Order: sequence, then C-alpha cells, then structure tokens
Amino acid sequence: MWLETNRLIIRSIQRGDEIIFSGMSQDGSLSQVGFDANCSEWINDWIEEALKLTNNDNPRENYIPCTVILKETEEVIGSVGSTYYEDVDKVGICYFIGTPFRKKGYMTEAINAYVQFFFKQYSESEIIATILDANTPSWKVAEKSGFKLIEKKMYKDIDDEKEELYRFYVIRGHEGK
Repeated sequence: MWLETNRLIIRSIQRGDEIIFSGMSQDGSLSQVGFDANCSEWINDWIEEALKLTNNDNPRENYIPCTVILKETEEVIGSVGSTYYEDVDKVGICYFIGTPFRKKGYMTEAINAYVQFFFKQYSESEIIATILDANTPSWKVAEKSGFKLIEKKMYKDIDDEKEELYRFYVIRGHEGK
C-alpha cells in the first residue's frame, strides 16, 4: 500500500519501522497504544506478526498497521491503520505519532487519507475509533478527521487492566470493493 498527501507518505509497514517505533516509545507517550518503554523486548515478534497481517490484508483478522512518513525529511513519524474489535464485531482505526511531530496536523492528514483508502479497498461501511476519554489530543484528532462521537461508556479494551471511560466514534463510508 502506498498513499501520498501534500506532506506525507503512508505505506505498508516494513522491517526496520519497528526500531523507529520503539525509539518513539521511550518517552512513554505511546503507552496508551501499546508501545510502552519496554517494547524493545517484544518488538521483533510484533514486526513479524504485523508483516504477516499486512500481507493477509484482512482488516477483520486482527490489525493492519501502516507507516506514516514526512515527505520533506523522509522521517518515519508515526503509524495509522486498522484494528478489529472482536467484542463489538467492528473494524476500528488505530494511530499514533511521535512526540516531536504532534500538533502540526500530520495525523489528521494521515487519517483522512487512510480512511479514503480504507473505504475504497475494503467492503466495510464504517470505521470506529475507541479512545480513552482522558486522551484528549487523540479524540480531538479523530473529531478533526470527521469521526462522530456516538457514545461515552466504561469499557475494557484488550490490553486494559480495568474498565475506563472511553469515547466511541464512527465514520461512515460506502460499500467498498
């Protein structure tokens, strides 16, 4: 997969991206998306799984991560992709961006491009987003990208230790392929 916007390239994940993602996680800012400060201990297994899932190209299998690159510098700055929520039988969006690249509109740009691609590529009529209520920057990005808040409720995501207040969002497209 390869997408280009004015400032970004969004491509399929590749070996080597995991090293950059692991480096981004060292400041603790990616722990809410599963990349904790200790991710270097398991990141090699993760990249192998991510490459397999990307090759399978089925958003309902588990997840499909893509890499976001800043065109101007060719730096990997984050990730956008899809993840499957088995408990609600929905495909969701997942994303993160490294701390130095936040508050510049990059992630909104990446999400908008990815959502357009997603609805053209897959036979899905909607994408959800589940975001911790306390993660204000993330839900503001979702809203700027056109996701509509449908409810707030206590929820325990797969890696959560306990139920927490989440915001559930949706964006609707058309029937894909």
